[in-house]
Order: sequence, then C-alpha cells, then structure tokens
Amino acid sequence: MPHIIIEHSEDLPVLPQVLVDKVHQATYASGLFELATIKTRAIAYQHYELGDGKDGFIHICAYIMAGRTREQKQQLSSQLLECLSTYCRRSDCLSVDVRDLDPEIYMKC
Repeated sequence: MPHIIIEHSEDLPVLPQVLVDKVHQATYASGLFELATIKTRAIAYQHYELGDGKDGFIHICAYIMAGRTREQKQQLSSQLLECLSTYCRRSDCLSVDVRDLDPEIYMKC
C-alpha cells in the first residue's frame, strides 16, 4: 500500500532508476509491507534553491495507511534516510517524511 515519492534535484550522483530501486528495496526491508504493495516513484526538479552550501537534494515522502506505531514509522524513516545517505553526496540535503493516510478518505480502484 505505501506510496513512496522521491523528490530530487536533477543532478543526482546516482541514476534516478537506481535510486528508485534502492529505496523500494529499503521500504520492503523495513518488514512493514509486502513487496507487491509498495509503489515507488521519483520526480526530478530543475529549478530549486538550497541553503547551507548544499549542492542537491532528495526528499522522500512515504504515505502509509494509518495504524502503524510511532516506533515503526521512525524505523521506516531511519531506514530510508540511511539508504539515501549510502548513495548520495555529503553535500546533498536529505530528508524523509512518513505520513498517515486516513483509510476512511483514501480511495483507489
């Protein structure tokens, strides 16, 4: 079920599809989701500004169904951030946000 959306600067030190694959596998490795239910995609940005001498950025927003504990969400966030730091430059701004989807409002077909 989770939707993993990777927003990033265009000039990644890794191919975007490689990053998508690695993040997808890190999400599965969390043990919170079945592999067949994970949906991962990336969006590149051409125009952006960053502070603190950062060269690029990667931000992951993980949308998951409500019901996981705070600890489970922290674990997922940590695993995804660790995955990013493995494949990125120290000069990249890296961040992860895990958000709950309301099962009464979320729709799909």
